[in-house]
Amino acid sequence: MDEVVSQILEKQVLSAAKAVEDKIDEEIAALDRLDPDDIEALRERRIQQMRRAAERRAKWRAQGHGEYAEVPEKEFFAAAKASERLVCHFYRDNWPCKVLDKHLSIIAKQHVETRFIKVHAEKAPFLTEKLRIVVLPTLAIVKNAKVEDYVVGFDELGGKDDFSTDDLEERLAKSQVIFLDGEGSAYAAKQAAAASKRSVRQSDTGNSSDSE
Repeated sequence: MDEVVSQILEKQVLSAAKAVEDKIDEEIAALDRLDPDDIEALRERRIQQMRRAAERRAKWRAQGHGEYAEVPEKEFFAAAKASERLVCHFYRDNWPCKVLDKHLSIIAKQHVETRFIKVHAEKAPFLTEKLRIVVLPTLAIVKNAKVEDYVVGFDELGGKDDFSTDDLEERLAKSQVIFLDGEGSAYAAKQAAAASKRSVRQSDTGNSSDSE
């Protein structure tokens, strides 16, 4: 059985490698067909893209992105309006909230496209009532100044406090409040590994059924 699994994995790896090689060959062939003017145009376009990306990141950082900071109740709405994507942790001084703090501090640095803040729930009675915050910790996921989703407690993260940063990143990605390219590539690798395991299990089950 181990030999069958190894063969399946080997075929999947070879298939993935072949796909990458084919893609690279296509890109090289496309470049070979370009004349100097085309190459210069591509170079200029790439420079403009990099410049716009740098300006966008600078703007985000000026708005507090890239950090995980506490804000008072009265600043929440201004922060929500200033940033297209925002994650707010409503917390109190307890262990579960501190666990979430640890993970959010990491994600905030990796995903500068989104602002991450925290609000002490007991010091923000108006806001917690308005947003119907009952269980702590709760993450309010805000896009375009509107709360669109919540992550309440750890139920969606395995139900325990030993979930990984990738688990929380995956949950936030489902709400489309963070991007999964660039710094979020660890999630994509995790998904690929999971898909490979599922494929192996399915093939293994299929072989067992045939033998019976």
